[in-house]
Amino acid sequence: MTPVEFAYLAGWRAVRALPRPVAAALFRAAADQAYRRRGPGSRRLAANLRRVVGPELPEAALEELVRRGLRSYARYWLDMFRLPSRSRAQLREDFRLDGEELLAAEMAAGRGVVVALPHSGNWDAAGAWVAAKGWPVATVMERLRPEGVYERFLDFRRRLGMEILPTHGGPRTPFEVLAERVAAGYLVPLLADRDLSARGVPVRFFGGQARMPAGPALLAIRTGAPLYVAALWYDPAGPRGRLIGPLEVPAQQTGPLDQRVRALTQRIADHLAEGIAERPEDWHMLQRVWIDEPARTAGVAGPSGTAGAVPGTAGTPSISEPA
Repeated sequence: MTPVEFAYLAGWRAVRALPRPVAAALFRAAADQAYRRRGPGSRRLAANLRRVVGPELPEAALEELVRRGLRSYARYWLDMFRLPSRSRAQLREDFRLDGEELLAAEMAAGRGVVVALPHSGNWDAAGAWVAAKGWPVATVMERLRPEGVYERFLDFRRRLGMEILPTHGGPRTPFEVLAERVAAGYLVPLLADRDLSARGVPVRFFGGQARMPAGPALLAIRTGAPLYVAALWYDPAGPRGRLIGPLEVPAQQTGPLDQRVRALTQRIADHLAEGIAERPEDWHMLQRVWIDEPARTAGVAGPSGTAGAVPGTAGTPSISEPA
């Protein structure tokens, strides 16, 4: 077992054994220490949040926002480590979604659904909530190094009731499998607010140029499934969400496939931005997003950096297929 794998395993066991108030205090203290140390992840978060709030916000207010953001990020990890100890009834109670009735109607009708998510609030709690409701759910997860950590995160999410597909290295492409799952009536949540690969779709995001994955838009266009965007955040009682949509999907006669994917991905980006702007402290984006800036500035982690990464996030790749 590698040191990294041991650390995650110890975190899962130790945090679940501690009373929640004690664990919460420890995680909050760790977040405050990270804020004071001002490492690469914290600096990247500050730069990202400056994009969100704009130049008008005073520096002192931005600093307070960064501190709250790191505390929210620590809360995500605390809740994530404790998820396996929660019963199905507790998982259903932990997370609340405005617009739940929309998903319930889709699931009752046997229609597959695509939901685009931000790296905000607690997307693992949202996925666990879906599975605890008894709705079939499938998503993708990036392969991690070392392999042992990847396997543990994979097992963790599968135990919660989610079907997890690797972004690469599987016997079939994620798009092919997800299209089948949508046709079978699955809910497919896909993280959609960051993609720096060469295949990412260029979008305008908080006034800058970014790339976002084509997966949610392409899957909705190809399968005809309803497409929603979720806003995610924390309130004092726990993780919360709000459903937006279904979005209007461009019809085939409106243009070529790549043009329709770009248009729909921009709509997704616009709705993601609305939710992030409402609760910027809960956007856990400690990595580079915008491509109209240097890859590395003042020691901040660039697209290949690992500072602030969320291991095992169920992110969606830039899924592509012939037009």
